[in-house]
Amino acid sequence: MLAFETAPGSAAEISALDVVLWGVLPYVMVVVLVGGLVWRYKYDQFGWTTRSSQLYESRLLRIASPLFHFGLLAVIAGHFFGLVIPMAWTQAAGMSQDFYHFNALLVGGIAGVGTLGGIILLIYRRRTTGPVFMATTTNDKTMYVVLTAAIVFGLWTTLASVFEGEHGHNYRETVAPWFRSLFIFQPDLAAMAAAPFSFHLHTLVGMALFVIWPFTRLVHAFTAPFHYLFRPYIVYRSRDRDRGRAGSAAGAAAARTSNVAARRGWSAVGTRDRDTRNR
Repeated sequence: MLAFETAPGSAAEISALDVVLWGVLPYVMVVVLVGGLVWRYKYDQFGWTTRSSQLYESRLLRIASPLFHFGLLAVIAGHFFGLVIPMAWTQAAGMSQDFYHFNALLVGGIAGVGTLGGIILLIYRRRTTGPVFMATTTNDKTMYVVLTAAIVFGLWTTLASVFEGEHGHNYRETVAPWFRSLFIFQPDLAAMAAAPFSFHLHTLVGMALFVIWPFTRLVHAFTAPFHYLFRPYIVYRSRDRDRGRAGSAAGAAAARTSNVAARRGWSAVGTRDRDTRNR
């Protein structure tokens, strides 16, 4: 059962638009995200890939890709720490708000700049490398626009806090309580409505990114990374030894009498999970 939370005396400040944006839209986003992932996995497993263009250009990619991905991991960690962990917990652990604010701005600023630099290099590479640009779809362009907007607006809120100093908005008193209230199906509309426009914009663009996520190449982020970390970039299988001696009668006889079934030269190795699933 969905219930809307409002602070005492603030009910007049809650508009119908607030109810739609902060009380309904987040759940619509989750339904589209989860449903899209299920649909994509069921009907487009072959397309569940990054569509890597490393073969076309690797010099810029070696710089841009780690910069973007590691920066994004730091951004995600910062969002988790700031939105999920209540302010009372960090204060109880002896971390003052000033100390938290300084570290959040420092780490968040570095992570945001790194992520933005990485995505700019990736877009530049995609636009200036002919084969990569030819392989870019309208879907990819839409994804890059929304993803870049989410990064820019997030960095905007961080830099705005730097210039505002001690008078800056504390999102841990507005956005964070609203975010946590979504998990108990009691959206704190008053808290989110009290946040500045920059946080509203960043949140809306972030939700738009998650809505399109299952239908873009970003879907690869939901694939368990362990298989990708330890498998070779290109998988080869050498020809069977017996086949290598096809010119000799002894080798041909051994191949015919072998109890081991002949394997195709192009069969993949190192993909035990797929081999098990296809049995």
